[in-house]
Amino acid sequence: MITEKKSGFVAIVGRPNVGKSTLMNRMIGQKIAITSDKPQTTRGRIQTVFTDERGQIVFLDTPGIHKSRSKLGDYMVEAARGAIPDADLVVWIVEASAYIGATDREIAERLSDCGLPVVLVINKCDTVKKDELLPIIDRLRELMDFAEIVPVSALDGNGVEELVSVIFSRLSAGPLYYDEETVTDQSMRQISAELIREQTLRLLKDEIPHGIAVNIVSMTLRDDGIYNIEADIICERDSHKGIIIGKGGAMLKRIGSAARVQIEDMTQAKVFLKLFVKVRKDWRDNETLLREFGYK
Repeated sequence: MITEKKSGFVAIVGRPNVGKSTLMNRMIGQKIAITSDKPQTTRGRIQTVFTDERGQIVFLDTPGIHKSRSKLGDYMVEAARGAIPDADLVVWIVEASAYIGATDREIAERLSDCGLPVVLVINKCDTVKKDELLPIIDRLRELMDFAEIVPVSALDGNGVEELVSVIFSRLSAGPLYYDEETVTDQSMRQISAELIREQTLRLLKDEIPHGIAVNIVSMTLRDDGIYNIEADIICERDSHKGIIIGKGGAMLKRIGSAARVQIEDMTQAKVFLKLFVKVRKDWRDNETLLREFGYK
């Protein structure tokens, strides 16, 4: 019988595209952070909450740590690094690969000095054979002293419940920071903007989505229970605007239709979504526009 609840803040860190957001969504049992197969999908710190009879875990999902090439990139890396001092424990996610790069070593060096227990999560274990996993673990052990090493597959859920149990075992007794119904500190406007951006990542060419931001201009609930949402898709070039709109507006309609389904699932209500495409040249290096789009 559990008589004392545990709680704490857990920072999720790692390189881009290792499955941080997918794993977090899996642990809390709900889609909050958007996912895609393109790196640097997550741009800011996303806070989610997992609560059960054992207590409460507040996850701090962060952008992938990478070599920045813009002011937006600087913001993303700082958001990732800035989450560590706010945490009680760090979950570092790597892929099930024998390769250890310079970024991994940089992360290991930073985490070795952070003074917090670090749980290493080896994700995408479904992509390697079992006899290949032990040599990978041995190589990763050389990077630093880990509190635990947990292999998982965020995609199919294998090992995820074990990971949650490991996290609780490393947390101290404490209060519930949020009520039991809370799953995120993100507003519906923020999540809606990200769900629209997720569809641009899914549907557009590789070089375009990194230059896209989404700004919710208005979001109102009508008397008949339908949400009216107007949003701007921001891009950096006129040529990109044409691609986003597509011939006869076909691509913009695809983005809007797919995003509307996701937003309706999130709001549990009907949604009327109106999208506009605007060009803001080099917005990723413009401090004023970065603040306007919520990145500062």
